[in-house]
Parts: sequence; structure tokens; C-alpha cells
Amino acid sequence: MPKINIDEIYIGTNRRPIKEEKVKQLRESIKTNGLLNPITIDSQGHLIAGLHRLTACKQLGFKAIECNIFDYQNDEQTRLAEIDENLIRNELEALERAELWLERDKLLARMGLKAQPGDNQYTQAGGEMISLPVKTNLDFAQEIGYSKRTLQHGKQIAKDIVPEVKEIIKGTAIANSPTKLLQVARVGNQERSVIEQAQRALEKAKQRGEEAEIQRQRQILIQAQAKQKELQLIALKKVMAPREVKLTIAPEITPVSIPEIEAQSTQEWILGRHRVYGRNTGGDEFINLLPGNAALAIATLSSTWNHDYVINKARVVAVLRSQGYIYQFCRQHRMNFQYEFLVGNIYVGIFSQESISQPPTPIKVEGVEGVVNYLLHLYTSPNDVVIAPFMGQGEVLATCEKMGRICIIGDDNRELLNRGMIRWQNLTGKQVQHPSTMSLLESV
Repeated sequence: MPKINIDEIYIGTNRRPIKEEKVKQLRESIKTNGLLNPITIDSQGHLIAGLHRLTACKQLGFKAIECNIFDYQNDEQTRLAEIDENLIRNELEALERAELWLERDKLLARMGLKAQPGDNQYTQAGGEMISLPVKTNLDFAQEIGYSKRTLQHGKQIAKDIVPEVKEIIKGTAIANSPTKLLQVARVGNQERSVIEQAQRALEKAKQRGEEAEIQRQRQILIQAQAKQKELQLIALKKVMAPREVKLTIAPEITPVSIPEIEAQSTQEWILGRHRVYGRNTGGDEFINLLPGNAALAIATLSSTWNHDYVINKARVVAVLRSQGYIYQFCRQHRMNFQYEFLVGNIYVGIFSQESISQPPTPIKVEGVEGVVNYLLHLYTSPNDVVIAPFMGQGEVLATCEKMGRICIIGDDNRELLNRGMIRWQNLTGKQVQHPSTMSLLESV
């Protein structure tokens, strides 16, 4: 894997803002384990994927960094790769995801890659078939756990909320609530129709050189845009109000912090539909709380592995590991080995009580979160239960939240627990609860 001087890597201006919490998590991981997933650049040194990893390495004082180098035919293909990377790997707010879906749709249209009814591939203007391995927005969305309806709503949100209102929403809890975003997006339909008509009339007036008509349509356009903005700001204020009231009347739901977790007598927390357990996950207490019909268990190897029980709790067990260790692991532990495959640069051993077919290779996915996303897509369906006896950096919990799976996860490392739960709060805009009597099994 080639190493490139960090100072020679060019970062484009259209990158998403850096999330400091993610950089901090990566910095700690890289300091302990090294850079497990190289960044991706093109042959000219332009960054395609890995801004947070690159930033973490800069903060650690790295002078050079390992890179995957890919060549794309043009800037549009490069940008498409960046968008796909963000959609797969990052914990996006609903508004961010919607904007990327819309931009992706426009890119495919400009590149002549919009799928037509009956097409098996993508057709350029003139009917010429091309072989670029690019998916439609719907194919791509479904692959990472979103439905056709969610995709349609997302594009409506990105297209119909005016830019000034979007800027106010970004970073708030509303930015991660598709329902509330849709309420705002659907306001001002009449004004939107006037805007579209005025834009068409303005173009025709320009073509004919009718100066008076140009000025008239511009005035109509300005007035309609101002009215639409005003109506959406009023709608935004209304959808934000109920949340403020709810928080006022529910003080028992409080944000998680490290001191608070350590002070709690209970060792279980409710995160929406997910459950977090704060003791040794190899003990009988955790095992007895688990359902026996989970679709998938995901674990990483460790020197203290005592989790063979997962083979009796989940239909499929995926063990993430380094190269060359799986056969020694199989000799030492009583789990039925099926096969192994490489996802990105992470080796995955698959275990199951029943015979299951091996997925096609090669699999082009990067990072632990990309691997988790792939495994959930391959072995689970929405509303399935996923078990994770290690928190890690919260990859399984975050991906289950985004893909509509139910996660039961545990760890006895309080710092990792805290990071994972705070990450979930930031992702959802919701808050962790501390149950007093509810068990994991009863609450799923």
C-alpha cells in the first residue's frame, strides 16, 4: 500500500464539515491500532474518501499516510465516489443524507446514467450502453437499508426546503427527523408553483430580449421566494415547539456522560429500540437476557474471548479479525465455521449451525462501519435483532439504527459505552433512558 505525503493531498471545497467527535474517536483508535483503513485519493492527489481519518492522522503528527489510489475519468465520477462513500460510511443526519441523494440524482442525469424503464444497465444519450458499475439511487438506497418511499421523501426534503431554512435546521434535532423535515418541505406548494412558472417565463423573456417582461418575472420570482421562505420558517417554528414541550415534561430522560454512567446502579440502558448492557458480556447474566432468535451476532476477536455462546443465540455469527488467525480460532472454540471472506481489508469469519452460501467476491467496502453495513444487508432484514458483545466505536449500534435493525450490545469498558451512546444520541437527536426494571429480553 503506497504512502503519500499528507501535504501533497488536496482537499476539495465541497467536503462535508468535519465532526470533531468522530475525529477524536479515530485519533484514539489510530493511536492504539494504527490506521486500519487507508484513505482514498485519485492519481492527482485529490481526496476522495477519508477526510476524518486524514484529519486524525494530521493531529497525531503523521507526515505520510497510506492511500488507495483510484483514477476516475472526470470530476463528476470523482464526486459520485465521494457521495457514495459518505452515504455508506458516515452517520448522516436525515437532511444531509437527503441532500446527497438529490445531488447524486443530478450527477447521474448529467453523466447520462439515469436508468430508463426496462434498462438493465445505464443508457447514455443516443442509446449507447455503458458499463460503469454505478447503481441507481433506489438500488443504492435499498442496499444500505432505505426504502423507495424514504428515498422519495429524502429527495423532496432536499429539493423543496429553501436554502436559508436548511441552514437554520442543520445541527438541530430537526435535521435528523424525516417526519418534521417533510412537514417543512411540504409548506409553500402554491408559492413553489409560482416560482417554477416564473422561472420558465423568465427564460423565455430572456430569449426574446423582452426587458420589461424580464423585470416583471424577476419581481414575481423574488416575491414568491420570500413568501415561501416566510411560510417555511413559520412551519419550522411549529415543528420545533412540541419537542421543547416534550423535553420539559420528561426530565427523567437525561443526556449520558461518563460520570453519570459510572454513578448509575443499573447496568442497562434503553436507546430507542436498542439495549445496552454495562457488564462482562461473557457472563451468564448477559447471556440469559438475550433472545434465542437473533438474525446476526457481530464480534471482534480478543485475548479474552469467551463468547462461543453467540452461536446458540443467532442464526449467523460474523467474527471480524486480522489475516491468518481464523483457523487457530476455529480449533480453540466450538463454533461451526462456514467460510471466510475479505471485506475491504478486514477478514470476516462466518459461523452458523446451518449451511449458508458464500457471497460473491471481491467485496469493495472500506472500514469497520462499511463491513457492518454489508453484513447487515447480507444476513438481516428490517426489525431483525443483532447481537454485539463488544461496543467498539459504536459501529454496530449506529448502523443498526440507520438500517432499522434492533441492536442488543454490551461492554464492560465504560469509556467505550459512553462514546457509543453519545454517538447514538448525536445520530438520532434522542436521549438515552435508564430503565429500572425492564430486562433486555422483555423490552425487545
